[in-house]
Amino acid sequence: MLNFDQFRLLTFDCYGTLIDWETGIFSALRPILAAHGETISDSELLRLYSEFESEAEQGEFRSYRQVLESVVHRFGQHLGFTPTESQARSLPDSVPEWLPFPDTIAALGKLKARYQLAIISNVDDDLFASTARRLEVPFDYVITAQQARAYKPSLQIFKLAQQRTGVVPSHWLHVGQSIYHDVIPAKSLGIATVWVNRPSRRPGAGAAKAASARPDVEVRDLKSLAQLTTENRELQTGS
Repeated sequence: MLNFDQFRLLTFDCYGTLIDWETGIFSALRPILAAHGETISDSELLRLYSEFESEAEQGEFRSYRQVLESVVHRFGQHLGFTPTESQARSLPDSVPEWLPFPDTIAALGKLKARYQLAIISNVDDDLFASTARRLEVPFDYVITAQQARAYKPSLQIFKLAQQRTGVVPSHWLHVGQSIYHDVIPAKSLGIATVWVNRPSRRPGAGAAKAASARPDVEVRDLKSLAQLTTENRELQTGS
């Protein structure tokens, strides 16, 4: 078990870790598929989403809005329909409406009392600004793909975070839902990791590309992480 007292900074993936992105994705994509007479399982929808999003984030950098519009068009190509421009925009337009998991806000509040908190997210600045209001807890730093001009698992976004925060890896804990986007790149830089393996219609990966690695800690939700840090403090102080 990690000694959580060694950390000064906790960085968080946002969508899938703090925000219920599966529900958000379904709310945007299901009406599009239904309008074109398409029906696929939840797990298959998430698998395809993970592939299409990852493809769209390769090569020359483009905004996350453009990435998400590309995802909708790729669903159309794969399933044999042509989405309207309005339908393509509906996925990125839905992101500000995506809600935090029920445990997120209270857990962030407890962690904020002990650590600096930061976001490292594959998103545009304006989209996260809308999400931030729903999270309620102020973050010390926000590092986005738009700022880094790169998407996780690129190390570029993590290196920008280190430059901004000035925190060395031994004092830094990264928390994320995706092994592919978060655990693997963070561990490669010597950063300790927590895998938030939330219940999912596609267990172990959700809407992210499937990958395998061993995080330092695995929890089911953010509430469990907050409890672990409290138990660690009590153990260290003997209280």
